[in-house]
Order: sequence, then C-alpha cells, then structure tokens
Amino acid sequence: MFREFREFALKGNVLDMAVGIIIGAAFTTIVKSLVDDIIMPPIGVMLGGVDFTNYFVALNGDTTAATLAEAKEAGIAVLAYGKFINAILQFTIVAFALFLVIRQMNALKARIAKGEAPPPSAPPRQEVLLEEIRDALRAKG
Repeated sequence: MFREFREFALKGNVLDMAVGIIIGAAFTTIVKSLVDDIIMPPIGVMLGGVDFTNYFVALNGDTTAATLAEAKEAGIAVLAYGKFINAILQFTIVAFALFLVIRQMNALKARIAKGEAPPPSAPPRQEVLLEEIRDALRAKG
C-alpha cells in the first residue's frame, strides 16, 4: 500500500495540482487585498460608511457596538453582511480570472486542433546581429 501511495503522490498530476493550490492561495491573498483595500472603501464611502466590513445587523436589537469587532467581543449575535458581500466580490473576481484563463486555453486548444501553430516569436536582437556579422564575413571572403 505504501508503494502504491508513493506512485500516486509522485505522479505529475498530483504535483501539478499542488502547484496550482499554492498559486491559488497566493492569488486569493491578492484578490482579498484588492477587494478589502481598493474596491470596498470607495463603496463604503458612497454608502455613507467608513469601513464596509463593519456593516452588520445585531440580532438582539443591541446597537451599542460601533464595529463588528466590538459586537463580537461583547457577545452580540450579528449578521455580518458586509463580510458576506466582500466574500461574494472576491469569489466573482477569482471566477472571472479563471474564466479568462480557461477561455484562452480553449482558444489555444482550438488553434492547435485546426493545425494552426502560434506565431513564431522573433529571435533575440543579439542573434540577429550575429547572423548579420556572419553573413557579412561570408560575403567578404
């Protein structure tokens, strides 16, 4: 059983998946910062609040807490709808980014299936210059 597990764990698919998970975690951190630090503050200002993540409704009607942290510290049951809206925005951004990646992959697969190769990239400038020097030397003698 150990040998079978080792073969499974060392397959390329498992390693690719692990890399994807690590990159996904890093991407999630970037998206969270984008939503929390760039998108939500202007929306919060437009809605008349300073910090959108502090939008909540106290279920027992207690309105003495000014922030979500204060409400939770006081043991007040709350519906933290601001955090929920942040989570929805984060999901939407991640889903859209994945859509763009998958869309490009499908377009590339379709081009390959049709026999179209991606356009060749231009050689580096150094190679072009070396080829010109070589050709000039051949022409001289």
